[in-house]
Amino acid sequence: MLRIERLVKTYGDRPVLRGLSLSLRPGEIYGLLGPNGAGKSTTINILGRLLEPDSGAVWLADRPLARAPRQWLGIAPQDNLLYKSLTCAENLDFFASLYGLGRADRARQVAACLAAVGLSDRAHSPVETLSGGMQRRLNVAIALVHRPKLVILDEPTAGLDLEARYELWATIRSLKQLGMTVLLTTHLLDEAERLCDRLGILHQGTIAAEGTMDELRSRIPAVELVRVTTTDPAGAIARAESLGWDWREVGGELVLRLPESLSLPALLDRLADLPIDGLARQPVNLEAVYWDVTREAAQPKG
Repeated sequence: MLRIERLVKTYGDRPVLRGLSLSLRPGEIYGLLGPNGAGKSTTINILGRLLEPDSGAVWLADRPLARAPRQWLGIAPQDNLLYKSLTCAENLDFFASLYGLGRADRARQVAACLAAVGLSDRAHSPVETLSGGMQRRLNVAIALVHRPKLVILDEPTAGLDLEARYELWATIRSLKQLGMTVLLTTHLLDEAERLCDRLGILHQGTIAAEGTMDELRSRIPAVELVRVTTTDPAGAIARAESLGWDWREVGGELVLRLPESLSLPALLDRLADLPIDGLARQPVNLEAVYWDVTREAAQPKG
């Protein structure tokens, strides 16, 4: 559905995209992750034809991006594209008219998109009366109103409370059920892990790692992670190394990477005589993969 090949973009003497290549399959939700400055916004601006790349190629469906109809792409940016004094239906009708939809077609699409994001009962409510979560869902609906082949959701849940996030997650999942292809950017790793079929970790303008969650998880030499709270981290690290366990210090916490799943008594036995104040066990998750990939990619080569 989307193919990006060796995309390069430089601002002055600062390279942002350094040969970025990735592909999205029809009907999948693809998560594009990366720290600030990695190139996510530049990539989206190129896809939205707001920027021209220095070199490289972008294909949307079976056409070069420059020759693909604009209605094939829908973008829900971080900042809501909403007219606060208009109703939900009026907002959707206006944006549908920009894509040349006729009156009857607009009416059908407005109703369908409001239903898709769970706002049918607020069709005639002014946007200024909606909660933040409802406004974000309406922002997504605007990206759908012209029936695009690819939808880009840029940090769709930024600033939302937990309940509103969950509601928007349900909306995003429904897009896949409608057969749409979704490119999702987010800083929330649990969101990416729950929603995305495949993930690409962007670092310094190129994809440092890509795959399904199972494929990315296989990069970590562990079956379980254990966060250890101790007044003797050096002793805990020495014990882990003596047992052949990998470990990381993440955000001031010591994380042990167990190559096998141990019962709690067996784990405590292996850490006997250490001043352990707390243990938190968890499966290998996207946070661990992301940490490893970005740190490894930041290491000088050669």
